[in-house]
Amino acid sequence: MSNSIRNAFRLSVTCAALTLALPATAEIDSGAYLAARQAGIDADYVKASEYFQSALIADPNNLTLMEQSITAYLGTGQGESAAAIARPFIAAGGESQVANIAIMAQAARIGDWDALFDLLEAGHEVGPLMDALSQAWAFLGKGDQTRAMTAFDDVIVTTGLRAFGYHHKAIALELVGDLAAADAIYSLPPNEGLPPSRTSVIAHLRVLCAMGDYERADDILTRAFGGVPDDEITALRAAIDTQSPSTLTPPVTSAGDGIAFAFGGLSKILQGEANESYLLLYAQAARYISPHNAEAQLAAARLLNALGQYDAAALTFAQVSTNNPAFHSAEMGRAESLRLAGKFDQAIEVLTQLTRSHPDLPLPYASLGDVYRQQEQYSQAKVAYTDAIEGYDNDASIQWWLHYSRGMTNERLDQWPEAEADFREALSRNPDNPAALNYLGYSLVDRGIKESYDEALQMIETAAAARPDSGAIIDSLGWVYYKLGRYQEAVAPLERAAELVPNDPILSDHLGDVYWMVGRDTEARFQWRRALSFNPEEAEAERIRRKLAIGLDAVYAEDGETPAPAIEMAHDN
Repeated sequence: MSNSIRNAFRLSVTCAALTLALPATAEIDSGAYLAARQAGIDADYVKASEYFQSALIADPNNLTLMEQSITAYLGTGQGESAAAIARPFIAAGGESQVANIAIMAQAARIGDWDALFDLLEAGHEVGPLMDALSQAWAFLGKGDQTRAMTAFDDVIVTTGLRAFGYHHKAIALELVGDLAAADAIYSLPPNEGLPPSRTSVIAHLRVLCAMGDYERADDILTRAFGGVPDDEITALRAAIDTQSPSTLTPPVTSAGDGIAFAFGGLSKILQGEANESYLLLYAQAARYISPHNAEAQLAAARLLNALGQYDAAALTFAQVSTNNPAFHSAEMGRAESLRLAGKFDQAIEVLTQLTRSHPDLPLPYASLGDVYRQQEQYSQAKVAYTDAIEGYDNDASIQWWLHYSRGMTNERLDQWPEAEADFREALSRNPDNPAALNYLGYSLVDRGIKESYDEALQMIETAAAARPDSGAIIDSLGWVYYKLGRYQEAVAPLERAAELVPNDPILSDHLGDVYWMVGRDTEARFQWRRALSFNPEEAEAERIRRKLAIGLDAVYAEDGETPAPAIEMAHDN
């Protein structure tokens, strides 16, 4: 991001407000404050708002507590409560960007444009870009279209902000019914207007449909999105095909929505430039102003997910109505939040319902397969992956991953021919993928398919060259050397793998085996004991205990196995 754009956003450091030292006052509830402070550090604004409320009761005029409470309330989307504290905070001489956001958001929600102008004229700013856009929308809210367009033009001519100004002006023109002027902006070359994005292209398509220019709309839709299978694009396609522009609902239907659109847009644009807990405040402001706006709900929910607030994220995703084109995306997000929260049965239920309500969309089947596989419900996972494979176009890029995932599932079901076929199909689509190369190579070796050892070695060597710091892949390299009888060569990679992943029972067990085969019996027993300490699966644990009791040679003899004869390392002359 250029300095001019960064300066226009001018982020404050108030996002750190929840981590300040204990306020200097004798009456403060220190327990509630410290609990709130820790909740703030964890970006758990729900708990923080509860604790700060208790602390603020004991010391209602403490400016530090007031500012932190505003932040916590805004972070939970409780804009009314945030603004209720922000006003006396500013009246008492406090200054905070978060307080300004809360007051601006409340003014936009209720259409109190004079309050918004008073805020800005008093110097209580959010940031140059947000202040300029909100002022332009406020003029439109007051019915002064001329001054509104002039204010948007002022943003357009500001260095680095042309695209923001044009996008908001075009949306405002659509709102007031000047579709030709909006179309003219969207039709500008990218180096003169705004670079095309999913949001701007969809807005242009909506304008063209409203103008009745379905031929252009069809051409742009096909070039921009092709066969993208999501509800929003499907709705656009249907509106164009049936010439029914009234079925397309714009995200901005009022001046307040325009300010919400600005807050939500900034929460996306600034990702990577600002702390996610701060970006959440922008997203929650947008959600508070326009609770009907699905994009605002999604933006806030995704940030909550990124902050590890999975329960709050799931509840926010659930706010998107079932008849909204974004419902499918919201439900996918809710399922992911539930999965991350460890609520696997609920995640499975959400995804299962999606496969019923949206049977033609394959992504829910793929996600369902992932959750089932994570829960080791492999039979159900296989069915879900198969449905996903059949649902996507054969040339879809995700096909390699689906075959790879079904291959892992088939391998766990001990259906090796099907697993091998899937792995090879995945590699035919993504030949150099280290994970697929390693999984197939290791499986061929571990299953003792000796005629495939040379091929497996080549696969794993390729994977190891691509990912030299992957403990699992380096272990596979050492293990294929072991299976080939190249025990001395196996020592170094197996030692390296155990260093990379020091607490893995399988890697320690493998290292113990190779130490035994090269005559390092004491070190072998040490590694086997380490492997047992890492709680391996019971069948593997029992084999390790037998090795400790009678030695690896005797275990091979009892199992009727014959290890590969040792092959000496080649030495350069």
